[in-house]
Amino acid sequence: MLLKEAHARLTRSQLAHIGEGEVGYIRKIRAEDVSRCFPEAPDLDPQLDLWALFGADGTPILLTDNRSSTFFKAAEDDLRTVSLH
Repeated sequence: MLLKEAHARLTRSQLAHIGEGEVGYIRKIRAEDVSRCFPEAPDLDPQLDLWALFGADGTPILLTDNRSSTFFKAAEDDLRTVSLH
């Protein structure tokens, strides 16, 4: 019940900013999805395993083929990380 009440009181914009500057999420990303999130990225080999770090509001921060790099970048930016599958 408490979650429903909180959701009813928060605007979509307010919800998007929860954790901003404090939380980052890490997820594996397919090469075909890269251009949507990272439009400046070059065409990539679809066989590559890629990892991305995003801000709590979905802002792309880092794209890499090394998962550990996402954690290092998050720590450098003082972000607590969560992983999404």
